[in-house]
Amino acid sequence: MKTRSKEEIRQAVRESYGKVAKAGAVTLKTNQAASCCSPSDISADTMQTAFCGCGEQEFALEQMSSVMGYSKKDLDSVPEGANLGLGCGNPVAIATLKAGETVVDLGSGGGLDCFLASKKVGETGHVIGVDMTAEMVTKARKNIEKTGASNVEFRLGEIEHLPIADNSADVIMSNCVINLSPDKPKVYGDAFRVLKPGGRLAISDILATVPLPKEVQTNLALVSACVGGAATIADTEKMLKEIGFQNIKITPKDESRELIRAWAPGQNAGDYVVSAYIEAIKPSTDIS
Repeated sequence: MKTRSKEEIRQAVRESYGKVAKAGAVTLKTNQAASCCSPSDISADTMQTAFCGCGEQEFALEQMSSVMGYSKKDLDSVPEGANLGLGCGNPVAIATLKAGETVVDLGSGGGLDCFLASKKVGETGHVIGVDMTAEMVTKARKNIEKTGASNVEFRLGEIEHLPIADNSADVIMSNCVINLSPDKPKVYGDAFRVLKPGGRLAISDILATVPLPKEVQTNLALVSACVGGAATIADTEKMLKEIGFQNIKITPKDESRELIRAWAPGQNAGDYVVSAYIEAIKPSTDIS
């Protein structure tokens, strides 16, 4: 069974999300739910024609977003096109954002969580979305134009190598993206670098409850569908501890399993992965 290189995985994910950015909100055929991540073998044409009418697609997205933890008020407050149906939770809900804070969103997509965060931190705060897909960054920047928001920006970059200064962020958020990275210790390590002392993680991601079968880990479509690259809960906690995070809290959402099964039909994905909230704090003083 072929082992996938880190660059193969990155390229598959980049291509998958480029298609999503061009096509708009992800909705799959045959009554499947809108997907956290679009499998790499689904074309833009397929996604665009998944529903006959716009209203039907919007309804599916609203239901999906409700399951993830967003309220109708949340969705009505962001520009059209910011919600692409790509998440697995609502990290803003656990971030306890305050006015004046600086927030970095890893894998910001169309900017849904960034725009929600911008309202929490206010004019004195700042929100930076980072995405490795040029099409996503372009889409998100166009969404800024729709709102006139002056406290949000989007930067092109990999989440393993954030284009952000050291010790500059109060909060790092992410929504169903870190599982896509082939080098998760680097992601968390760079997040630690960027956070101010006392800064915090507020992440929604897909984690494995048992080690994934090799055939799942090496299937690029399943990796792009937020399943094949999931780290175990135990490994995630270990990574965070080794990097230096404290007050680590991982909260699995068992109700997400049914939704996850729709992302990879026939793979029984809900049997071994689950959506979870990941929270942690960078120590306020150097513990090295």
